[in-house]
Amino acid sequence: MGAHKMAERTVLLLAALLLLLFCCGASHSQETTTDDSAKEWWETAVFYQIYPRSFYDSDADGVGDVRGVTAKLQYLKDTGIDATWLSPIFSSPQVDFGYDVSDFKSVDPLFGTNADLEELFREATKLGIKIVLDFVPNHTSDQHQWFIDSEKGIEPYKNYYVWHPGKMVNGQRVPPNNWQSVFYGSAWEWSELRGEYYLHQFAKGQPDLNYRNPAVVAEFDDVLRYWMERGAAGFRVDAINHMFEHPEFIDEPINNPGDPNSYGYTHHIYTKDLPETYDVIARWRRVLDDFARQKGGDAIIMMTEAYANLTMTLRYYESDDGQQQRAHFPFNFVMIEELGEGSTAHDFKFVIDRWLNNLPRGKTTNWVLGNHDKPRVASRYGPARVDGMQLMLMALPGVAVTYNGDELGMEDFRDLSYEDTLDPQGCNLGPNDYKWASRDPQRVPFQWDDTFNAGFSKAPRTWLPVHPLYRQTNLLKQQEADYSHYKFYHDAVRMRKDRVFTHGLFKSRAFGDWAFAFVRYLREHEDRFDDPYRVVLINFSGEPKMVDVNELYEIRNRTEVYLVGTESRHKVGHRLDAKQVMLGPWDSIVLGPVSAGTRLVLSFVLLALAVLKSVFV
Repeated sequence: MGAHKMAERTVLLLAALLLLLFCCGASHSQETTTDDSAKEWWETAVFYQIYPRSFYDSDADGVGDVRGVTAKLQYLKDTGIDATWLSPIFSSPQVDFGYDVSDFKSVDPLFGTNADLEELFREATKLGIKIVLDFVPNHTSDQHQWFIDSEKGIEPYKNYYVWHPGKMVNGQRVPPNNWQSVFYGSAWEWSELRGEYYLHQFAKGQPDLNYRNPAVVAEFDDVLRYWMERGAAGFRVDAINHMFEHPEFIDEPINNPGDPNSYGYTHHIYTKDLPETYDVIARWRRVLDDFARQKGGDAIIMMTEAYANLTMTLRYYESDDGQQQRAHFPFNFVMIEELGEGSTAHDFKFVIDRWLNNLPRGKTTNWVLGNHDKPRVASRYGPARVDGMQLMLMALPGVAVTYNGDELGMEDFRDLSYEDTLDPQGCNLGPNDYKWASRDPQRVPFQWDDTFNAGFSKAPRTWLPVHPLYRQTNLLKQQEADYSHYKFYHDAVRMRKDRVFTHGLFKSRAFGDWAFAFVRYLREHEDRFDDPYRVVLINFSGEPKMVDVNELYEIRNRTEVYLVGTESRHKVGHRLDAKQVMLGPWDSIVLGPVSAGTRLVLSFVLLALAVLKSVFV
């Protein structure tokens, strides 16, 4: 009897220890370690693009504004956003919704005042959020004082823009060449006042600046310093690869002869990606670095926008010899330009591996999943793939860039009427062809809740109509749900703070056509099986798929679920056989080592069995 009582007490004690250790182990798998040694703030950041017109309207005029952004800073903080960049808010006649700037040092009254912007800088700083401004150096508005004076021939502004007298054909004066505008039609507009054509690669109200004039470059040095003095943490440089044109104004070769007014009519070898652009970027990088060094603060960053091929894009990092530093990073648009709803797992592997393998040594990559110029993630990839794409964005190496609303799975309002369409890129094509060219569908107001105007504005009419399905998809509903796209996004942002994501190595694999996987891992232990790792598994199809994770990354027996998407049947904390992981339709999961507490529990189970055996034998 004494032996039995001893065994009973032993079992009870071990049971209590097991319960305690199990509780500790269950919570351990949700903990993250944040060690950003040797990384600057931006290298592991989540950047959140805000389109201010559509984010939040603080004064009930139907248009979002700077104070609206300030009012929602806590939302960004709660979501885990590190930095936000604002689409243009500077003085503008709004021909292209702020990308036609008439004063680079003044906030447009539509959005507020300079004081409002400086308050935004201060409040964001209190919350640890960086504010990056949109910088539009390729062109100005035709209402900018520089252009007004240039058109009159007034020095020193006479040669601030690209002017040309044109040429005579059959007694008629015509543009100097066949260059086309991105927004359709000739890139040249006649000025009766000056008696010459001016170049506009975008709308005719957006005359191109002449970057072969050093005074123009110096003007923008001054603009950068002006906003850095007031608190800007960086700049997103718009349409950078349009800055220079061939000085002899040569006709471009025909690319698609179907429509001479279309931007695709010519191959743009004389109006895009000219090498002189890189020298200007390098100069502005020095302006930013010198300012940050003098002030002794964090790095002030420059990120560039250029829809260019891989070679041209990567040159925005540095010169070929590595001596000339340029942008901190050029936007990586492969998930927008090269991948989409029909892309297979092999496509994802090829495109992602190619980018990473070509990245200059020591540079930080980035991934842009959406922006105000392209259809939304849910519309490009399909609603069922939203979680998989957001997970990929957060788990890949480098910077993650989210367009406001994509964290909710917002979709384009593609059925916007022609009467409600405002985007010149769509309007210029007329009522029959505007729908797929217009960028308005991805710019409709942010869907905060299910109240009037989706909680965006109290105005009787908003600048663009709200999406008609906002009651089904809105932030409040997703915050209150048991699980949702937003909650998954929030969890993924928190997950990426772990050192295995900020510093880990990368390897990918396609499991058949539709299951894509990659692993992030660290080499920290003599026994490789003790190293930290996270395996990301994404099923891009509606069919289940069995995966042997060891074909990607060798795991000792069991693995644990760390994160699941809204379509997944798996549960966080569950342990799976690494050789037989079943992915459900549209599944998105993250696997990692069985938590330390769980391993201790298993050790104590073995110990308990040994003790009992010794008592009863």
